Amino acid sequence: MTLMDQIGMGFGLVAQWQSVGYLVLGVTIGVIAGAIPGMSAVMAVALTLPFTFSLQPIFGILLLLGVYKGGVFGGSIPAILIKTPGTPASSATTIDGYPLAEKGQAGKALDMALYASCIADLVSNLALILFAGWLASFALQFGPPEFFTLILFSLTIIAGVSGDSLLKGCVSAILGLLLATVGLDLVYGTDRFIFGSANLMGGLNFIAVLIGLFAIPEIFAYVRNPKEIDGDVRKLGHVHLSFTEFRHSLKSIIRGSFIGVILGAIPGIGAAPAAFVSYSEARRNSPNRANFGKGEVEGVAAAEAGNNGVAGATLIPLLALGVPGDVTTAIIIGAFMIHGLQPGPMMFATNGDIIYAIFIGLVLSSVILLLVGGAAIRGFRYIADVPRYVLLPSVLVLSVYGVFAVNNSVFDVGVMFAIGAIGYGMLLLRIPAAPFVIAFILGPLLENNFRQSLLMSQGSLDIFVRGPITWFFWSLTLLAVAVIIRQTLQASRERAVLTPLGTPSAMSSSGTRPAE
Repeated sequence: MTLMDQIGMGFGLVAQWQSVGYLVLGVTIGVIAGAIPGMSAVMAVALTLPFTFSLQPIFGILLLLGVYKGGVFGGSIPAILIKTPGTPASSATTIDGYPLAEKGQAGKALDMALYASCIADLVSNLALILFAGWLASFALQFGPPEFFTLILFSLTIIAGVSGDSLLKGCVSAILGLLLATVGLDLVYGTDRFIFGSANLMGGLNFIAVLIGLFAIPEIFAYVRNPKEIDGDVRKLGHVHLSFTEFRHSLKSIIRGSFIGVILGAIPGIGAAPAAFVSYSEARRNSPNRANFGKGEVEGVAAAEAGNNGVAGATLIPLLALGVPGDVTTAIIIGAFMIHGLQPGPMMFATNGDIIYAIFIGLVLSSVILLLVGGAAIRGFRYIADVPRYVLLPSVLVLSVYGVFAVNNSVFDVGVMFAIGAIGYGMLLLRIPAAPFVIAFILGPLLENNFRQSLLMSQGSLDIFVRGPITWFFWSLTLLAVAVIIRQTLQASRERAVLTPLGTPSAMSSSGTRPAE
């Protein structure tokens, strides 16, 4: 098929009423999930994934992408109304969003959050359309050695999602790599760590691991300490965003959108860092910088542009290279694989109609987000008041159903609870979960490409430096390691200086709550 044939077929796939319906449903689910503190976009996508198994591939993928897009924006609703970010990516929105709400201008803050989110989302989608194909054509020159060095470089992103403690992030990643080896060895067919159980020959079920790691620990934590944290929900007020305020913030929105695109295209950075970088740049360049942190609408615009600019850009490495851009796209890879689609450069040649349908659907999702988000601002703000004793049992039922439905296997449900216990232990020890997921996804790819390379070269390591592509990724890996070491040493020096001055020990404690 020619390029125009593929684009035409992509339009045909999206033009179906089911495609639009699932996209609207996904955005709605995402906004609701994002508006519930604790229900992150990651968890929402993970819980929605099992329901896509019986759908046509394009319907299921558009549903998950809609959940992803809606979840990123939805987190701004409780961030502004109750000073509780619905998702980690909305943390920067609270800085100016809640002070505006305290002044009775929550409606203005939410309007700006919606418009900035939709503009940034559209910019991010256009960047995906323009650059994913070029990157995929470049990736066709990759063989096992090139993919090995690419994945090795991608594993350095674990440092970016390890929180305050690189050591704990590495422990989490090592655990993910270890569990990824369970099952049959793909090269020789020997079994590893199955302990005589035929259920483990295919490895640990990805969905069971994912839901067990993110959803079950929250349920365990609530059962152990069932305390409700009731937020003070602010009224929307009668003040709404004016065109003049929007125009003055437009430069920060565009800047934040491109910051999100650049950081989102780098695997592992995530939306939260992009939001804070965008916010800091807006504050540095704004003539109203003194008002930032006290209720500046431009601050809300910059934060939301930064985190939403990431959403489409994280799909660039996913579609072009088959490497997840963040934890959420690592889950979406599962939907591709379940439907027999392998993200990467060859997908542009073998399933070009699906690729262009995704592109068209993503552009359409920006319009849908504007419509659904407008309704959400006035209707879904009460979601923040849903008590956890109602929410979490519902999540548990969905989790058990979703995991069981994959293979109709009670064993997989047991795996989910076992991983949930491990995840709860990580929660107590403040070990981040994101490195675990990234390592669990990339581990088999790393091992298989390494071993295939050695088989090609008959055991010679020279194959890993056979051309400019491998040298390029080796250079990036060494540069990333050098930056990580420098940042770690700098943080250690800062803690050493601050601690004797009476800084609370919490500042020097390592680790953060697992990334959501």
